[in-house]
Amino acid sequence: MILPFSDSQPPLTPDGDEARRWAQQELQNPAYAAARPTPLDRAARAVQDFLARLFDAQPDARWGLWIALGVGVIVVLLIVAAIFIWGRPRAAPRSARPATELFGDTETRTAGQLRKAAAAAAASGSWDAAIILRFRAVARGLSERDIVHPAPGATVHAFARAAARAFPASSADLDAAAAAFDDVRYLRRPGGPEAYGRVAHTDDALQAAEPRGATELVG
Repeated sequence: MILPFSDSQPPLTPDGDEARRWAQQELQNPAYAAARPTPLDRAARAVQDFLARLFDAQPDARWGLWIALGVGVIVVLLIVAAIFIWGRPRAAPRSARPATELFGDTETRTAGQLRKAAAAAAASGSWDAAIILRFRAVARGLSERDIVHPAPGATVHAFARAAARAFPASSADLDAAAAAFDDVRYLRRPGGPEAYGRVAHTDDALQAAEPRGATELVG
């Protein structure tokens, strides 16, 4: 059966120009415009493809070098930032020590601090305090040098005997210094510049001498 041809109907098989016109009209349909990817969609797709290549592919030597360099730079920046914010870590001073019992009293000062306090007491004529402080400086000084460590409750004469084993040449001076400490601390005998001088001389001599023997704990 042959259908009649009419100018009001489009041809069933369009020519080239008619096909292009139909295609342009079809693409102007809003449904196609909605389906077309936006610039944001294209950017997201690009990022997704980059991450996929970064984590799925095996990096070559150049990529490995740049990754390692980037990690190193980040670590250095974090360290610098931590130092800038919190400051450089400080080591605890070796001379700092907790409160300990030393010949009947709790004492936290270093040997150097005890010597200064003894000198100040002597300058003001407080000989009893000067003698006690300087003898404690003797004990603290040997403890700081890791030579003799007086345990809590140790007596001054027990300490003097232990120190004499490390410094035999100062044995008599140590005994005299311990006696001066006992006189003013326990026997309530007044001290004086002569007794203080003996204790100070003993302390100075021990600071300049080298010990003999091992570390000793005095109990």
